[in-house]
Amino acid sequence: MPHENQPVYFAGKKLEEATSAMILIHGRGANAEDILSLSAHLTHPGLAYLAPQAEDYTWYPNRFIFPVEKNEPYLSSALGVIDKIVKHIEENKISSEKIFIGGFSQGACLASEYVIRNPKKYGGLFVFSGGYIGALNQEREPNGDLKNTPVFIGCSDIDPHIPLQRVQETTKLLQAMNAEVTERIYPNMGHTINDEEIEFANQIIQKSL
Repeated sequence: MPHENQPVYFAGKKLEEATSAMILIHGRGANAEDILSLSAHLTHPGLAYLAPQAEDYTWYPNRFIFPVEKNEPYLSSALGVIDKIVKHIEENKISSEKIFIGGFSQGACLASEYVIRNPKKYGGLFVFSGGYIGALNQEREPNGDLKNTPVFIGCSDIDPHIPLQRVQETTKLLQAMNAEVTERIYPNMGHTINDEEIEFANQIIQKSL
């Protein structure tokens, strides 16, 4: 599988000493160390931060609004990487309620897709400029209970990579799966993460922990 031998980078507490954990997923063309720099802004004592690296800096080859099969086998491999990390964290006696999953752009799409496919109570989900993966204009039924998992989803209204329609569809689906979603759409913002989004994420971390 494409991503299975790629490294995972760490920051914060050692996992065996941590009381909570955050998985941070990088975007297309970026790397794990880029997204791991967010750990300096999403802080809480006791947090271990883990950032997997995609093969060739890309989790899947086509746009996230292509039919799912157009991004295989890369997508399944990428989701498998996240699942392996979640299980590793849980083996270190940190429950899913203390696990946060977040990402930017392609990483945000992967984070939301993972949580939707693996519904349970998480510490939080942070979707910075992204949405679930799959073709536009195909209704996706809710499948499972997120048990009031807090979610932040933020994006520009004119993001060149992320259609506003998909951001709104992702919010609707997560709400239907019993997540507590805070959605923020920023007029004319670039493809980036702003200070207010970081603040919303920090509020979720403080509340969950």
